[in-house]
Amino acid sequence: MRRLALLTSGGDAPGMNAAIRAVVRSGIAQGFEVVGVSDGYRGLVMEEFHPMGRRDVGGIIQLGGTRLGTTRYEPLKTSREGALKSLDRHNIAALIVIGGNGSQTGAQALHAEGAPVIGIASTIDNDLCGTDISIGATTAVDVALEAIDRLRVTASAMRRAFLVEVMGRHCGHLALMAGIAGGAEVVALPEESASPEQIAHGLCAAYDRGKSHAIGVISEGAKFDADALVSYFDAHHERLGFELRVTRLGHIQRGGSPGAFDRMLGTLLGVAAVDLAVARRFGFLVGMRDGRTASTPLAEVAGRTRPADLSLLKLAGMLAL
Repeated sequence: MRRLALLTSGGDAPGMNAAIRAVVRSGIAQGFEVVGVSDGYRGLVMEEFHPMGRRDVGGIIQLGGTRLGTTRYEPLKTSREGALKSLDRHNIAALIVIGGNGSQTGAQALHAEGAPVIGIASTIDNDLCGTDISIGATTAVDVALEAIDRLRVTASAMRRAFLVEVMGRHCGHLALMAGIAGGAEVVALPEESASPEQIAHGLCAAYDRGKSHAIGVISEGAKFDADALVSYFDAHHERLGFELRVTRLGHIQRGGSPGAFDRMLGTLLGVAAVDLAVARRFGFLVGMRDGRTASTPLAEVAGRTRPADLSLLKLAGMLAL
């Protein structure tokens, strides 16, 4: 019987368990023996394999995190020998890797050395090339949006300005989507820098228009992050005339139950990855483009990132007026 291995790597994302469930059950239906790999590429090198049946993935579709565990395994960047030997010793006919940029770069490196690898797009940053949307991104936006909605109540009651710092070191997708959906007065992204004075102007303008509060959504990777902005506002408090409060969501955005879209996306991408394994089409990333599952060569994905849509940043600015 052909053996299919499955691992999750890098940052966890809501919907990973839906993908795991889909890979296991569709893999079994397609005649594979499915084995899970614990803790990402580290578990692959250390040969931490365990059989997975239909019941092993029962009741996990609604859970955040990953049933298999995950790590960021830096040694894979310099040597793939241990991983390749492990795949050979365990007679792995196909390896499915669920993860983001670093994970898929590792998958491409393994494939380039002969490993039968298929990737599934999964990152809350939504910055993978080859897919319009990645597993976890919509749930992460919903988490940020709920926080913005709650903070707006307090900001209005106390006539204050709040900055909400969201994840996104290199891509501002989360900040942009949450900022537009949450009606933020200011949005700052890594892709387009905004000076402290520009941020201050945007927040002050909200008060000038008669608003009782102001909300700014800042990507953690923006040139001027929350710490820099707080320092600026403290130094210019007398001129600006209002206090600034900061809420950092951080890893809160990764946790919690995946929404309906991420459960469906994980399911569809998991099944599509198994279909590629059946067809022996290796070296591809499975994602979603134009509303359909699609595959992109890992060579076109590895080492690249997809920026946030800056046309939407202009939209955010217009709607804030």
